[in-house]
Amino acid sequence: VQASAYQLILDRQVGEYRTRGMVVIPATTGTCGKIAAGTSENLVVRAADVTLKEGRKLVIVVRETPLNLIHLRALTTLAEAGATVMPASPGFYHNPKDLDGIIDFMVDRVLAQFDLNSSNPVKYSPDNGQA
Repeated sequence: VQASAYQLILDRQVGEYRTRGMVVIPATTGTCGKIAAGTSENLVVRAADVTLKEGRKLVIVVRETPLNLIHLRALTTLAEAGATVMPASPGFYHNPKDLDGIIDFMVDRVLAQFDLNSSNPVKYSPDNGQA
């Protein structure tokens, strides 16, 4: 049975659909502020609120830079509430060959937050920096 994205989020917003957690990627600082304030003004913000309420893992991958004090306070509030805040800033020590290599790095890091393995794990090799 396949559900629409809307229905999956709707089920999560009332805590009906049990998951390991939720990832908001990319997360704007506006969305982060709304989640931190608990406004529940849209399905993503409400689902994130319920994820925290239910004690499940919430990973926020923030896309903006630079961050101002308002952004930092919202992110601090989220971290204090139990969320993991990750900037969308990939490492380059594995010498990615293309955009896919950069994306694989971020996907690998996010999945690791849930103890999941990616299909393209990124590992550093001190010999040549290659995975």
